[in-house]
Amino acid sequence: MKSLFKVSSMKTLEDVSNVRNAISNMEGVIACQVSLEKGEVNVVYDDFFIKEDDLILSIEDSGYSVL
Repeated sequence: MKSLFKVSSMKTLEDVSNVRNAISNMEGVIACQVSLEKGEVNVVYDDFFIKEDDLILSIEDSGYSVL
């Protein structure tokens, strides 16, 4: 499964790193690409282990807003 999220509150490379770490450490995540310029996060994951809502919660729990 692949999902694209718009994250409005990423401003620095540290924010990119924080979002990437929040997602990539979750079981079932296969790949994660974060674009600061576009404010987007692309995630490829196995939906047997994780759901899209879990990914959104992980980003939001790290202090960022998902649109």
